[in-house]
Amino acid sequence: MTKKQKMDLDAVNQQLDQFDQVVNSEKAMRKVSPKEKLKAGVDLGTSSIVLTVLDSKDQPIYGAFEYDHAVRDGLVVNYMESVQILEKLKQKAEDVLGVPLTTACGAIPPKTGEGSAKIVKNVIEAAGFICPAIVDEPTAAAKFLQMQDGTVVDIGGGTTGISVFQRGKLVEVLDEATGGFHMTLVLAGNQHVKADEAELMKRDPANEDEVFGVIRPVVEKMATITKTAVKTGVEQPVIVVGGAINFKDFIPTFSKTLKLPAYKPDYPQFVTPLGIAMFDDGTAE
Repeated sequence: MTKKQKMDLDAVNQQLDQFDQVVNSEKAMRKVSPKEKLKAGVDLGTSSIVLTVLDSKDQPIYGAFEYDHAVRDGLVVNYMESVQILEKLKQKAEDVLGVPLTTACGAIPPKTGEGSAKIVKNVIEAAGFICPAIVDEPTAAAKFLQMQDGTVVDIGGGTTGISVFQRGKLVEVLDEATGGFHMTLVLAGNQHVKADEAELMKRDPANEDEVFGVIRPVVEKMATITKTAVKTGVEQPVIVVGGAINFKDFIPTFSKTLKLPAYKPDYPQFVTPLGIAMFDDGTAE
């Protein structure tokens, strides 16, 4: 990683650190003017739904999430549950900010089709938003990371999305069917428990060493996919994002299999949701 790239990642981490504080405090980062144009992003994830709010200069000012099981392998499997959770997150955000939220963008795993994009848009609009755009998840992550050259690997719940950039242009985007939920299934099989119990076990920091010893092959598979599936070649730096990567040994294991150095931003679970909101121009399609 060059000195400039390191400085860029340091700036991103500073934003993420501040945003995490906002999420945990359940307060806005600053007071919002009634006439201010706000931008919102919705990430319908496999384990949680995240709502992020930015100002007109793409600075984060509010965020909230709620765990759910409404999405599986990148696809909405419980429409009404998704809508209800998002309605609650929207109302909570408006109460905190003191202004209505009108528009919000969404995202889907790459190349999952118009049907998937339509369902995500319908969920967002059923919750009371206008939805200007649906973008692919790793490209949204790259926008927040201000990626000019490099590869973004977005480890989602059910899929691994990969975007490759050269000189600020997206040259390849792809999606492969393995993600955090597959870690959970492997752990559930190893421990002889149900997936919901394994998911809670996976999230508990006290179990990290034991859990990672079991799911290590899934992480190695993700790195192998990244190494072999990208036709144009993996561009450096490689930035890995997503809530499923919050293990201390994830990046060392991923890098060793990839045979290239990989990097993890602070609070990688918020990178894609914040990037989604950056696509919100306040207009309907």
